[in-house]
Amino acid sequence: MEPIRVGFIGVGQIAKHHLNTYANLPGVQVVAACDINEEELARVAQQHTIPFTTTDFRELIARDEVEAVDVCLHNNFHAPMTIAALQAGKHVYCEKPMAGAYVDAKAMLDTARECGRNLSIQLAQLYSKETKIAKRLIDEGQLGKLYHARTVGHRRRGRPFVDGYGTASFVQKRNSAGGALYDMGVYHISQILYLLGRPPVERISGKTYQETGMDAERRETSGYDVEELGLGLVRCADGVTIDVLEAWAIHLAGLGSSCVVGSKGGIQLSPFSFHTTHCDIEMNATFEVDSTDWRWHQLDPLQACYDSPQAHWLAALQGKVELLPTAEIALQTMLISEGIYLSNRLGREVTAEEVLTHSVSTAAKV
Repeated sequence: MEPIRVGFIGVGQIAKHHLNTYANLPGVQVVAACDINEEELARVAQQHTIPFTTTDFRELIARDEVEAVDVCLHNNFHAPMTIAALQAGKHVYCEKPMAGAYVDAKAMLDTARECGRNLSIQLAQLYSKETKIAKRLIDEGQLGKLYHARTVGHRRRGRPFVDGYGTASFVQKRNSAGGALYDMGVYHISQILYLLGRPPVERISGKTYQETGMDAERRETSGYDVEELGLGLVRCADGVTIDVLEAWAIHLAGLGSSCVVGSKGGIQLSPFSFHTTHCDIEMNATFEVDSTDWRWHQLDPLQACYDSPQAHWLAALQGKVELLPTAEIALQTMLISEGIYLSNRLGREVTAEEVLTHSVSTAAKV
């Protein structure tokens, strides 16, 4: 089978992680890269033996040898780059979150469908061992009727730039559109939506905060204007609810674990545990996650197609497996995150329809 030929738009911090992942995967060849930082572009191209480089993304997506594009830019650049690549006939793998606004994310998915191209979003938690085992238990009916879930992300002090890592662009709405919800929440919210079977979202209530102290000089130079804590309650169809806790910085040692509960049992995802009642006795159980994952890999060669987001995307492009609906899940995640922002701004619960009506494009002009 011929390798999938990939072009990169952006060669920064996230792109380097993607390139290192591709380097350990069969069936892929990085044939082009684009970035406005010519010096860094040249260095990365030399390190990864990338034959073609350009500072103009239009040149990259016009090249016949580029079959698929990996978009590794700040959030507000996702939509314009992805849509242009799709319209040029390329499949697209895009970093999370899907975009800076729901309306932009929807335009990405609509374009992918119109062009008949595959669009996949970096939702890494969908491929974790814990998610796979939780999905197996849920699909086998071990939890019964699902009715509530919690999505949790915790950092004690882990805000980009102001707490010591990354660049200021990560904490500026003009580049990233949001903070903790868009950076960490997308992973956890998407994981829960996937496990719940993507229940339609009906109403959202939420609040955001930026209260924890930070270095005064970095606050001033960064223009920090995004949230460090996002909270939400999501009401879905059939009475299913989700509560959201996502913290970049909070004065607590932890916030607990993401979890899913049903009429017959419940799962905590980290560390993984299963809770049920057996013979009218409350039971808390652990599972051999690592050995189970190893055995599944030995018995089923296609398990390797779900080891990482990139491995799965490539396998889907090669026709080995059907692509998981990561774009659809990411779009629904955008609906929840933007719903929390809108609820915070209006000071009340909002409907999914209101989020769609109020959503304003944050897409960068290119």
